[in-house]
Amino acid sequence: MTDLFAPEKVVVIAGPCAVEAREQVMEVARVVSEEGAKILRGGAYKPRTSPYSFQGLEEEGLKLLAEAGETYGLKTATEVTDTEHAEIVLRYVDIVQIGTRNMANFALLKKIGRLTSADGRPVILKRGFSSTIEEWLLASEYITGAGNPNVILCERGIRTFETATRFTLDLSAIPVVKKLSSHPIIVDASHSTGNRDMVIPMSRAAIAAGADGIMVEVHPNPKKALCDGAQSLTPGQFSQLMEEIRPIVSAVRRDLG
Repeated sequence: MTDLFAPEKVVVIAGPCAVEAREQVMEVARVVSEEGAKILRGGAYKPRTSPYSFQGLEEEGLKLLAEAGETYGLKTATEVTDTEHAEIVLRYVDIVQIGTRNMANFALLKKIGRLTSADGRPVILKRGFSSTIEEWLLASEYITGAGNPNVILCERGIRTFETATRFTLDLSAIPVVKKLSSHPIIVDASHSTGNRDMVIPMSRAAIAAGADGIMVEVHPNPKKALCDGAQSLTPGQFSQLMEEIRPIVSAVRRDLG
């Protein structure tokens, strides 16, 4: 696995839900870099429940994400949503993400595995929101079986009867995956809760439970975000998150990348 996800490290992935404009993504990249994040996330192709929601800037968004990452010394990660866009996405980013809706899109998993097999580029595979851990791990084998062993598993909450949160964050998946798989496991504390007030507590809990990293959304002005503003941290809140997780990272005898 890439050195970025070494056993002694906890990696912070942060950035906007979607790349909306150059000024926005550059500001977020500056903030998260200064606070110690190592990977800048940002959506360019956005699979949305409503066809009337913002769908992303597509290739222009990828260019802006790559520019921001290069400017501030960050690795970049974005979601690939369709086999049609796979080659385009891989031109620009260091890490490719498969979202929850595509966990069982086996054609996409195999294609990404093939396309990344030569350079071993890391692939973040999010758990399907209605998937068991076994199904999730089997899905990862479509990628590894196609030639790329560098899979990073991402717990992002599962759908249950509970309505107080967007999804139910299954932190018990962390020790289960640690026992059954050699892949790193990270936690998306933003999508799982859907509420920025819960992101910091769940990030602390994820690291205490043994997660190899956390993924959070950050926006300069969440109230004006074109998608998922309710779960996005402000720059000040991201600074608070980093301050609060440092002693926990130290307590579990790891460091922040």
